[in-house]
Amino acid sequence: MTQTPLELVRTDVSLTETDHVRGDVAAPITLLVYGEFECPDCGRAFHTIQEILDEMPGEVRFAFRHFARDDVHPFSVRSAEAAEAAGAQGHFWEMHDFLFTHQHSLEYSDLLVHAAKLGLDVERFQRELTGRVHRDKVEADLASGVSNGVTSTPTFFINGTRYQGSNNRDELKDALRA
Repeated sequence: MTQTPLELVRTDVSLTETDHVRGDVAAPITLLVYGEFECPDCGRAFHTIQEILDEMPGEVRFAFRHFARDDVHPFSVRSAEAAEAAGAQGHFWEMHDFLFTHQHSLEYSDLLVHAAKLGLDVERFQRELTGRVHRDKVEADLASGVSNGVTSTPTFFINGTRYQGSNNRDELKDALRA
């Protein structure tokens, strides 16, 4: 049976203090996405979400959680840890956006170049990556996804309810407004 964009599955997915959130904190709609930086579908969803946030300012806040699995994409965990290392320097969203717009540049050396382009303390960034400093956060996001029934990326939740419709911009936007 083909699912319509408004098919939602009730869950209890609430944001926590460790979530990365962009947009108006008082927005009535929260779009939470479990994703990973090497996933082509997540790359397409990234652009869709950017368009929706631009079209619905003040209406939607966006949260991102890692669903990083190296068995699916070999640079998944490394790139998630890179985003967290950038986040530790106050630049999570800049690295998030950079990684999605450069999905074919996720080698270790590429990440260091990305960090430098973003103006990060590259020595600290490198130390945190090689020391796996942010591994616990990445694994906690994955565990949260598994406990919420996530099996693939991207997976969307709208105000804590799983959205199982299309990733098409107009359909997702309709579901957000519903």
